[in-house]
Amino acid sequence: MRIGIDLGGTKIEGLVLDGDGAERARLRVATPNSAYEDTVEAIADLVAELESRVGARCSVGIGHPGAISPATGLIKNANSTRLNGQPLRADLERRLEREVRMQNDANCLAVSEASDGAAAGCGIVFGVILGTGVGGGVVIDGRPLTGAQAIAGEWGHNPLPHPRDDERPGARCYCGRAGCIETWLSGPRLQAEFERRTSRTLRATDIAEAALDGDEQAAEQMEIYCDRLARALSGVINILDPHAIVLGGGLSRMSLLYDRVPELWKRYVFSEPDLIVTRLLPPRFGDSSGVRGAAWLWPAD
Repeated sequence: MRIGIDLGGTKIEGLVLDGDGAERARLRVATPNSAYEDTVEAIADLVAELESRVGARCSVGIGHPGAISPATGLIKNANSTRLNGQPLRADLERRLEREVRMQNDANCLAVSEASDGAAAGCGIVFGVILGTGVGGGVVIDGRPLTGAQAIAGEWGHNPLPHPRDDERPGARCYCGRAGCIETWLSGPRLQAEFERRTSRTLRATDIAEAALDGDEQAAEQMEIYCDRLARALSGVINILDPHAIVLGGGLSRMSLLYDRVPELWKRYVFSEPDLIVTRLLPPRFGDSSGVRGAAWLWPAD
């Protein structure tokens, strides 16, 4: 059996999957708001409790923010900054007395949906996180692609393709650059732009719902958002040519994306518009995709 752990900024979630992918146990605890060592202990305690519940020693896969540097073996690029510069894998392997497999949380989303989710059976899958930030992960034949710098799929920190005149140079990103895809497609940016244009305050998902209900201002804002998402994903399609793109994160609940964005990306993808077969899909497992994907980092032999 496999344990998957989703290490988040506010919670740590774990589950156990059996060989058929059925869930056998699940547990969620708060992420310690203290020293790094407390996070290691919290994960170890969670693994011990899950194994106690199923009565078996399990493999362990962990989805985490950021990446493990191939050069140093230390965590980098994590928005949970106490992890950065720490040997998290080595510390967990020592504490758990076994090999631990770890991947970026967006990669885990992609692994989950490619293994037994919305994109099961697809050879190349791009998993997208649309939420407070914008991330991505690549899975090929069921296995995550990490890359030379361990940043494969990090499309959120590329510039928005085909920028309009009023989109230059773009907002400053926390990474130090301007005009990153993340600065255009994050939930907070969608909300802020809608409020600036209309003087109305709505959550991102509520803007999408209002658009579907005939609200003209919301529909106008969502058309802008969908076009930007289509442009951003067209670059991914031109490079990876994935069979499926699966959306995750809070904004993946905006149902209009799945019809409108594939129509719009026909303008930008380097292929015959009527012969683009890449599918844009909602996640089968919703918020559980990441933790399931962490478990599937140990695929069936």
